[in-house]
Amino acid sequence: MSAAAPGGFGLAVRLPLLVLGFASLVLGVGTGLARVGIAFPLPAPGLAAWHGPLMVCGFFGTVIGLERAVALGARWAYAVPLLAGAGGLALNAATPAPAQWLLVAASVLLAVESAAICARQRAWFTFTLALGAASWAVGNLAWLAGASLAAVVPWWIAFLVLTIAGERLELARLLPPSPSRKTLFALVVAALLGGAVLGVVHSEIGSRVLGAALFALAAWLGMQDIARRTARDPGLTGYIGRSLLSGYVWLAIGGALLLGPGAAYGGFAWDAAAHAILLGFVFSMVFGHAPVIVPAIARANVPYHWSFYVPLALLHSSVALRVAGDLAGSAALRTGGGTFNAIAILAFIVSTIAAIARGKLAQA
Repeated sequence: MSAAAPGGFGLAVRLPLLVLGFASLVLGVGTGLARVGIAFPLPAPGLAAWHGPLMVCGFFGTVIGLERAVALGARWAYAVPLLAGAGGLALNAATPAPAQWLLVAASVLLAVESAAICARQRAWFTFTLALGAASWAVGNLAWLAGASLAAVVPWWIAFLVLTIAGERLELARLLPPSPSRKTLFALVVAALLGGAVLGVVHSEIGSRVLGAALFALAAWLGMQDIARRTARDPGLTGYIGRSLLSGYVWLAIGGALLLGPGAAYGGFAWDAAAHAILLGFVFSMVFGHAPVIVPAIARANVPYHWSFYVPLALLHSSVALRVAGDLAGSAALRTGGGTFNAIAILAFIVSTIAAIARGKLAQA
């Protein structure tokens, strides 16, 4: 039996929770394909309407909650990925209410956990992570209270973006910022949260403020992240650096689109902005951090291989195709982009499993 952190759980608990999160990923990808006109066998009619909640709350909520629980080493913290994973699957029900309650419970618990950590360890990264967790809780509570997805999605974007920014700070992969740049970071985060607040009362104004903040944050992270140097290196270090820098480019593109035509929720330009941020940026971070995160969660080595660039290239080309299709109003390009989005994620999963298998063979 594998060892666990003091007070934590081993693989017998972690792997089923990871599978629970990946169930939401499969459903999220399937609903995404259905939304661009690709036939996909969904388990419940109308499930395609919950594509966003499945991806952000069901999948990322579970994976982020599991990662935090492993790092904290406390058994009670594993309730977060369990509740989030169950909430994702509960979206199959005729009404979203059961899923909403489960996701609210997961996010509030993560916010409490993050606030407690921040109180014990006062640091940039703990505060940023706490703000990210609180954003998820606010968005889920607003959704439960009847707010539209137009008002809720900016909070979910803040959850993922601030979590990633906090993790970059936590991993000490950012160059020491000057006092003025620390102040700038605080102002950008305040604007990001301000945009989410404004979005509740005026979607377009909120989206533009959010877009400006995301663009500024992409520039800040791009300047401060040590990936600017490591992207020139060979092997795993270079791969991670290139993944991160390319993700910052997509974050900037998404922010720029929200400043313009993407401010109108539900239109093609909004779809382009949302996928630039939530797919181009977020999944670039996932692909880049996987060789570091997977060993921590699953206790399995993910040795570097040149094939890691295949899903990364597919991801960027598919997002570019999706964004071009949205901006050109071309259903064919959108469908093609959506299809290759799914293929990129599948290729990443296959590539990671293959790397784990190579690692086990090398140890045998």
